[in-house]
Amino acid sequence: MKKQFLYIFLFFILISCDKKESPVISFYYWKTNYQLTPLEQETLDGNNVQKLYVRYFDVDLDIKTKEAFPRSPIHFLHKPQIKNIVPVIYIKNNVMLQDNLNVEELAQKTFDYVELINLKNKLSCNEIQIDCDWTLKSKSNYLAFIESFKRISNKKLSATIRLHQVKYFEKTKIPNVDSGVLMYYNMGTIAVESLNSIYDRGIAKRYVSSLKKYPLPLNIALPIYAWGIHIRDNAIVGLRSKLTVEDLQSDKNFTEIDEITFRVNKSNYRKGVFYQREDIVKIEAISAADLKEMASDLQENLNQQPKEIIFYDLDELNLKNYEKSIFKQVSTRF
Repeated sequence: MKKQFLYIFLFFILISCDKKESPVISFYYWKTNYQLTPLEQETLDGNNVQKLYVRYFDVDLDIKTKEAFPRSPIHFLHKPQIKNIVPVIYIKNNVMLQDNLNVEELAQKTFDYVELINLKNKLSCNEIQIDCDWTLKSKSNYLAFIESFKRISNKKLSATIRLHQVKYFEKTKIPNVDSGVLMYYNMGTIAVESLNSIYDRGIAKRYVSSLKKYPLPLNIALPIYAWGIHIRDNAIVGLRSKLTVEDLQSDKNFTEIDEITFRVNKSNYRKGVFYQREDIVKIEAISAADLKEMASDLQENLNQQPKEIIFYDLDELNLKNYEKSIFKQVSTRF
């Protein structure tokens, strides 16, 4: 009898030791004005979110002078109450494509601007993230920029990583950062006939197995946004952000063709955008089932468990499309 109790005791110890903790839940905040709505704050509190990745500004190229400059900086309308703020700097690839780019100067100016925003708003940070979809042609400048920025900032540095940069990492190389964030979305081509350019499992499967060999520690970014592809005369007019099926179902100027496609039945303006009669709007969105499917596919192919699952992005217009427990449901699948 004593032996039986001992075996049972050892069994439960082994079970408890083998049990892994789920990755923590974080979010991106991608608006120009920082001011949380009650639902956004409730989402942070309900998921015990300790870290928020806030887009501080973009770095773009001036058309005339060909000089890099900060565009659309963040304005904090109230001070964040969350434990950790991670400034995210989105650098357009055209900046890194400049032949005469002074990467040391760009790194210094970029860091100085981050510090200026922090000083103005009485904020501090331990980590900064660089978001840039670099290519083979911009690789040298980008990697040199990362080296300079890491030395100048003397902070933990993370970088966004795309699927093609994982699969072909021997060519695209790996930036010298502490960790990467795999952007598991925007994997298809925005086109009239595309099914869903945000997430296409068929495209993802061409790349996801490469994760087993990728040497940089990765956290995962998953999409929770939707948009509309605005089509006129079989050509794309534009991309309409944060537009959902429910939005158009409740608008009498649009007629539902199928579950994701609408025809404009009367010319109208909607949120400053002109929709001409007979235009087509196709909604691309991510369902709860899609998120769970993504998590399962990633979990099978990652060479180590991610520490964070970061959802893009924290916005009431996105959050209202999901049940409150979805973020924990997804996290526990890793």
